[in-house]
Amino acid sequence: MKLSVIVVNWNTGDLLRRCLESIFADLADVQAEVFVVDSASTDMSLAAAQEKFPQAHYFCSPVNVGFGAGNNLALIQAKGDYLLLLNPDTVVHPGAINTLLNIMEQNPQVGAAASRLLNADGSLQYSCSPEPTLGREFLRMFHLGSVRPDGYYSMETWNLVDPRQVEVILGACMLVRRTALDQAGLFDERFFMYSEEVDLCRRIRLAGWEIYWVPQALVTHYGGQSTRQMAAEMFVQLYRAKIEFFRKHHGPLQASLYKLILYLSGLPRLILAPVGRFEPAPRGEKHRTIAKNYRRLLRALPGL
Repeated sequence: MKLSVIVVNWNTGDLLRRCLESIFADLADVQAEVFVVDSASTDMSLAAAQEKFPQAHYFCSPVNVGFGAGNNLALIQAKGDYLLLLNPDTVVHPGAINTLLNIMEQNPQVGAAASRLLNADGSLQYSCSPEPTLGREFLRMFHLGSVRPDGYYSMETWNLVDPRQVEVILGACMLVRRTALDQAGLFDERFFMYSEEVDLCRRIRLAGWEIYWVPQALVTHYGGQSTRQMAAEMFVQLYRAKIEFFRKHHGPLQASLYKLILYLSGLPRLILAPVGRFEPAPRGEKHRTIAKNYRRLLRALPGL
């Protein structure tokens, strides 16, 4: 089997069907299998997918196991030489899968590759980043220096012809070579959501493989369709995962220092929160939501 495609779903509605339509349309000339892992969805998205695409393999978890663990359920069953991980809120553009496969086959040193992701309006979505460090996170949290406030590369300046070596690629669309995954290991299930692909990319690179962003392969990513349903909880989960990343790869001291960075950057946001009451909507509402999220984070921080 040349390729295994894995989609982990949780309440993404009609987007899952559209994702699978685009996958099967792009697999006409590829020997492939498709897995759908459903994490206890309640919106009938799984039933609709099973009815329209009975040729796919389906795994149903009685609880929401998260991104990494959900992918692992299929990865241990997958037979492909290459493993394509896709979010259910993506649409694969024609030729994207073959473009990624060709890059991997022509460059045996590449262990993982990512497509160029587009937003729903066709604009560029930032989909790869340098690996987090305490210095980068400090600059990001305090909006200092030349580091982007979202922590990603300045991808808007990159040309759209040449693949580029990067450190971390977004899990929304990630093609992994089987031999690279065998060396690096499966997703670490301590990461329920967020940072699991950062952890995996680090392990792939430590095993001696390269990671590339491939602009010629296009995938539209509607973004956050599952996490938006529980945004407040996911805000805390985002930083829980980052703390765990620092603890796992750099030790308890760096994890503690990162928690200190979060505290020092979050405290001013809470102090200035009352200003949001006097701001017009929607700006005021946005600032109030940010303050609520940081209040939750700072309360949870000692136990993270």
